[in-house]
Amino acid sequence: MDAVFFDMDGLLVDTEKVWLELETEVMARLGGEWTPEHQTRLVGGSMERTVEYMLAVSGSDVSPRVLRSWMLDGMVSRLSGGVEAMPGALELLDALRAERVPTALVTSSLKEIAKGVLTFVGRDRFDAIVTADDVTRTKPDPEPYLTAVSILGVDATRCVVLEDSPNGVAAGTAAGCAVLAVPSLIPIEEAPGRLVADSLSGVTVPMLRDLSARHLRLLNAG
Repeated sequence: MDAVFFDMDGLLVDTEKVWLELETEVMARLGGEWTPEHQTRLVGGSMERTVEYMLAVSGSDVSPRVLRSWMLDGMVSRLSGGVEAMPGALELLDALRAERVPTALVTSSLKEIAKGVLTFVGRDRFDAIVTADDVTRTKPDPEPYLTAVSILGVDATRCVVLEDSPNGVAAGTAAGCAVLAVPSLIPIEEAPGRLVADSLSGVTVPMLRDLSARHLRLLNAG
């Protein structure tokens, strides 16, 4: 196993509830109504997709640039008060660091939002950071994970991606990585080269190594 890549929202930190609160507030500002069902449609997506969707749902004539600034400023402000790590996430990160397994944070969120999260999680827990600002195509495109692969100089087929959304799982799979999914708002089924867990609590480095080895055997058999 060459490296392990962590998604951020809903996988590393519990920000989905923060997004829901912000989206509800901003949608009211646009004159519309926001529901958890709307949020589900955007899990694992980019800021651009969120802005486009909110304008379509609300019918508002607010410019995408202005709405983007409302969302970005609102999220950065909320994160300044701290963020809660998902169960088992930091423990797994520290176990990987102890065994000198390279790690990267790979998120569809903007750099400023990732910076706010890393203030509390710790930038030094990661060897590389890839945000929406670092790529031209976000998840479900494989570019974010392939970018992390390039930065670390590793073999994608020997890496494990940790994700909570179908978009993220699709990106990791398309990049050629093994995937461990911890579904947040949308169910994710097990598949060849993929393991589904209830949480990162109890996920160990040997478990990830075994997943990586099984993934490689599947690729070699094909």
